[in-house]
Amino acid sequence: MFGWAIFFLLIALVAGALGFGGIASTSAGFATTIFYIAIVLFIVSLIYGLITGRRPPAV
Repeated sequence: MFGWAIFFLLIALVAGALGFGGIASTSAGFATTIFYIAIVLFIVSLIYGLITGRRPPAV
């Protein structure tokens, strides 16, 4: 149990250092860009799937 407490303490310290160090805003901008790219790729693949009429394989 003590090992888990130390592990989470280290993660909290790293998250605090990154959050208060100004890296959080840069990461948020990067994540926003990745999100919009993923949405565009989803819409393109959805339209392509509707046009070609292909169905995904049954699992």
